Amino acid sequence: MESPEGGGGGPAARGPEGQPAPEARVHFRVARFIMEAGVKLGMRSIPIATACTIYHKFFCETNLDAYDPYLIAMSSIYLAGKVEEQHLRTRDIINVSNRYFNPSGEPLELDSRFWELRDSIVQCELLMLRVLRFQVSFQHPHKYLLHYLVSLKNWLNRHSWQRTPVAVTAWALLRDSYHGGLCLRFQAQHIAVAVLYLALQVYGVEVPAEVEAEKPWWQVFSDDLTKPIIDNIVSDLIQIYTMDTEIP
Repeated sequence: MESPEGGGGGPAARGPEGQPAPEARVHFRVARFIMEAGVKLGMRSIPIATACTIYHKFFCETNLDAYDPYLIAMSSIYLAGKVEEQHLRTRDIINVSNRYFNPSGEPLELDSRFWELRDSIVQCELLMLRVLRFQVSFQHPHKYLLHYLVSLKNWLNRHSWQRTPVAVTAWALLRDSYHGGLCLRFQAQHIAVAVLYLALQVYGVEVPAEVEAEKPWWQVFSDDLTKPIIDNIVSDLIQIYTMDTEIP
């Protein structure tokens, strides 16, 4: 369920004096690892989004201190590949992860350490499925954003659309939103509209006939969307980018 306040804490939570909570910093780093590893593994955008969502959802159900977040991340990648039918070999996940943490190191040998890590990923996958009650299929904002971008392109004049990278920026905002838990706190349609709203704001692009219209353009896309919900999604996104500047 979604609340106008944005669903409380979660991975985007802030600590004293507005600083990111320690857990939020960990989740940010691990989500970044999932995305970079996913790209190196040739994963499509939806499987990467699913891996991040599985990871965030798992730690909404459990204590961060109880599990190694990077092992959970590797298992999330492995499980997301199955869910989204882009199957990945555990060996490839291990090798990419090893290169991520040891850029100048050698690939892992097929020794006892390798097989222990492989078994840990598989066992962790089973644990995650139980904790998440096998609810690991998600509705992502991607298809909605694609639809909204097509509609918006038809509304705007061609010059406005071509001179500003609204579409590229909206996709980048959506991708980066998975560094935090927006995917769990807000509806997919609402996130899609909000990243589009922010992209338009960044470039100062106005939707034609906005003043004369019976309702704002964003409500045309999603009837139950309100300005406070958009503001909260945008606020969470800004927190993510603020964290990006604070975390090496």
